[in-house]
Amino acid sequence: MMNYRVLGRTGIEVSALGFGCMRLPTSGAPDKIDEAAATRLLRDAIEAGVNYVDTAWFYHATTFGQAGQSEPFVGRALSGGWRERVRLATKLPQQIIRAREDMDRFLEQQLKRLRTDHVDFYLVHGLDGESWDRMRDLGVREFLDGARARGLIRFPAFSFHGRKEDFPRIIDEYEGWAFGQLQYNYMDTDYQAGYSGLRYAAEKGIGVVVMEPLKGGRLAGNLPPEMKAVFDGRTEAWSPAEWALRYVWNESGVSLLLSGMNDPAQLEENLRVAAAALPDALTAEHLKVYDAARVAMRARMKADCSACRYCQPCPQGVEIPELLAALNAASMWGTKDPWLTGYTRVAGKPGACIECGQCEGMCPQGLPIRELLKETAATFGG
Repeated sequence: MMNYRVLGRTGIEVSALGFGCMRLPTSGAPDKIDEAAATRLLRDAIEAGVNYVDTAWFYHATTFGQAGQSEPFVGRALSGGWRERVRLATKLPQQIIRAREDMDRFLEQQLKRLRTDHVDFYLVHGLDGESWDRMRDLGVREFLDGARARGLIRFPAFSFHGRKEDFPRIIDEYEGWAFGQLQYNYMDTDYQAGYSGLRYAAEKGIGVVVMEPLKGGRLAGNLPPEMKAVFDGRTEAWSPAEWALRYVWNESGVSLLLSGMNDPAQLEENLRVAAAALPDALTAEHLKVYDAARVAMRARMKADCSACRYCQPCPQGVEIPELLAALNAASMWGTKDPWLTGYTRVAGKPGACIECGQCEGMCPQGLPIRELLKETAATFGG
């Protein structure tokens, strides 16, 4: 049976497992959602008790900045009475907002794309300190208050991809936040907002929604041998994904976590763990296992890229996420051969990089992409 938690001071009970619509099943290209499979998956989740659905303007686009296909898909999939069974969240694409009137224009379009007259939670997407200052000065607080007064949104919120010190400042500079959405998993306890941000929000009565609990799927499978051995040596019979999910759900300050499920097996496992994992259930011995896993992973990873694709498109056509994935795989597995075929199919090689730095300005992880591309070229050639 699904567990439910209260979302901060809203008083709303949300399922511990939220359905993230960033990585839906596709038929090839990122913008080609497999409508039948994705609809079945989403509705099966709702039938099982999931009552929180998350999407965004950018999700399932071929390049960052485009209007993606996730919102229109969600609008279709929730038609016929399904919308009334969930709390729906989408996001103001602040990265492409240039004026106060843009905010109203995007929200109007998103409501049409989602086939609804309101969204339950409207997040200012991907904030860091600098983008918050810009949006604040453009009048985003007044916009959110006005949209709420008009019944277009029920609660304002924000997602965060910035420096640790900026997270509490954003919380404190607007009293209307229902929650902050942050990246958190057992590898990212001190990354971006991290554990300190999670605790600060909880102490302020702000809900916490966790994204990337499986770190873009990297904590679910194909682990490096040293890391896999850490979990294989245990008697709990938990998969790596279950270990990762239980870690997040162990935190009482977490209102829900978002999982980007794209096949029935993933949904089944997520639902099973969501029913079993409770706050403060992990023992000191369990926590030592996570410590060992962190050591094993960090020793081998080259680029902590979550494949969000905010760095795309590159002016020179360099396929940065694919190249960094190849670099990581070569490092973690100690061989480049399994990835070389895929690497040579990438049209934009790292050697095409002119070091303009545009990608680094867009990267929410703050990666030194130019240096990593040089290392990728040295590893694979060209």
